[in-house]
Amino acid sequence: MYIVSACLAGIKCRYDGKENTSEKILKLVEQGKAMVVCPEVLGGLDIPRKPCEIRRDENGLEYVINIEEKDCTEAFRLGAQKTLEIAKIVGAEVAILKAKSPSCGCGKIYDGNFNGVLIQGDGLTAKLLKENNITVYTEEDIKIQV
Repeated sequence: MYIVSACLAGIKCRYDGKENTSEKILKLVEQGKAMVVCPEVLGGLDIPRKPCEIRRDENGLEYVINIEEKDCTEAFRLGAQKTLEIAKIVGAEVAILKAKSPSCGCGKIYDGNFNGVLIQGDGLTAKLLKENNITVYTEEDIKIQV
């Protein structure tokens, strides 16, 4: 069983109220092989919502802010925790998440300055899943056979 970002399965839950449908991921869901999750919605954030990015303070601690400088860290942490709980319940060993997202990004995320610059890093959900031995991919770096 996979867990997958809901926006990749055609659910309009992105920050801008849109989706990022991947036909391969949609097929996994339709076949009952994947459970959809949106960590940001699970954390209590609205659709649509202001864009958010991760920043690091001088001690390296990560926090999430929106484009208006509002701290959204707790909602992102709560969504990550709920996503992990769902993954455990369904027995997911692999997650396919939305690239570059402050929740779901894996390997590269935006730099926290809302200027489109990518840096090395993981979103809060991707990081938590990895810490709990769930393999994380993005839609950009996995080849799925359905």
